Amino acid sequence: MRTRLPLFVALAGVLVCAGLVSTAPLRAQATPDWIDAYREPAARLIGEALSSRFAWDRLAELGDNYGPRLSGSTNLDSAIRWAVDQMKRDGLENVHTEPAMVPVWVRGQESARMTAPSDQEIVMLGLGMSVGTPPGGIEAETWVVGSFEELDANPERAKGRIVVYNQPFVSYGPSVQYRTDGASRAARDGAVAVLVNSAGKPGLRTPHTGALRYADDAPRIPAAAITAEDAARLQRMQDRGTRVVVRLTMEAHVLPDVQSANVIGEIRGREKPDEVVLLGGHLDSWDVGTGSTDDGGGCVVTWEAVRLMKTLGLTPRRTVRVVLFTNEENGGRGGQAYLEAHRDELAHHVLMLESDGGVFRPSGFGFSGNDAARATIAHIATLLRGIEADDIRPGGGGADIGPSVEAASIPAMSPIVGGDYFLVHHTPADTVDKIDPMDMARNAAAIAVMAYVVADMPERLGS
Repeated sequence: MRTRLPLFVALAGVLVCAGLVSTAPLRAQATPDWIDAYREPAARLIGEALSSRFAWDRLAELGDNYGPRLSGSTNLDSAIRWAVDQMKRDGLENVHTEPAMVPVWVRGQESARMTAPSDQEIVMLGLGMSVGTPPGGIEAETWVVGSFEELDANPERAKGRIVVYNQPFVSYGPSVQYRTDGASRAARDGAVAVLVNSAGKPGLRTPHTGALRYADDAPRIPAAAITAEDAARLQRMQDRGTRVVVRLTMEAHVLPDVQSANVIGEIRGREKPDEVVLLGGHLDSWDVGTGSTDDGGGCVVTWEAVRLMKTLGLTPRRTVRVVLFTNEENGGRGGQAYLEAHRDELAHHVLMLESDGGVFRPSGFGFSGNDAARATIAHIATLLRGIEADDIRPGGGGADIGPSVEAASIPAMSPIVGGDYFLVHHTPADTVDKIDPMDMARNAAAIAVMAYVVADMPERLGS
């Protein structure tokens, strides 16, 4: 049941007809005549998207009913069945699932407590794919380091200790290496466990989980994320010369792989159905929160883009395919399964777009492709000026579309959005209330316009 928004919002779509010229260096400086044919359908798509909170309501239903959706879980299996059913209700074509074997990691009960110099809780989340502790836990003195360089300068200090990485969060790239590689780096020096300052923006003592990667040449030791506040506290105590002892208890373990699936639905192209514009996100999430920002929202807005075309009776020349990928978070098996299932068809994929950076207010798209394709994308983006989503920058892509994009050199896109993605990313705070319904609508509108025009143009993108 659709909830209508104020009428002035629905009228925002007509602004795409303004045809103003932007001075931004990566935006189109002149609008070619062929764009004129797409002003009316673009306005309709934007107006339809902004006229309701359908996308947000669907995301709320996904999170409320199925919660966190870790690979191999009953919740994910149920969400996959729900998505198939809903796509069929939407009238999408060729709705089906494609199998993928996925790892199964079970968190179990876990805790971390300071036992000396006093008894205090340390807020934590075990890192995905970590091994557990012995049943009684691990109790050891901590050693806080600020970098791998500090660890490597005094490797003897790690032996028998719980190494605490207290690297400051500046951006995700520099911080995530401590989550992914920190356990093995410390284990080589004899550490018995690691605690990692979360790879995410500090906020209200909230830890951020995420996957680690064990090296083949190091012992596998338990690893957990702790909050920025607790990491700073342990650092202060060490700096004062206080001996700190922590007991870490984790039941984490890995079970045999099980079968999961990618969910696929389409609008079949009216003239060139074998050529494909693919949109998608990943349906799995970590086992905390409801995975609304990472990445239920990305699934819903790309799915919504296709539903909007169907609702308005817009059937492009080429097929538009939405894929809800499985197992992005702790294995990437869904993206790899798509590559294997469609390897022989990848030459006919015109564009792949992934939304996995949140569905906060969009400002445009990152794009990876040749110069001719980039120029075309910039022209199409002029249709999005009315919702201020016309900025085109280098660097589009995503983890799920990555294997196929790389294998067949397919042009790739991803939305550019604002918001505090890394504040809620991989935390219990990743719930739908952090997302503005109008921001979701704008994302769906921008993706729908971009996908429809690329799928409908007489000439293939980049040709």
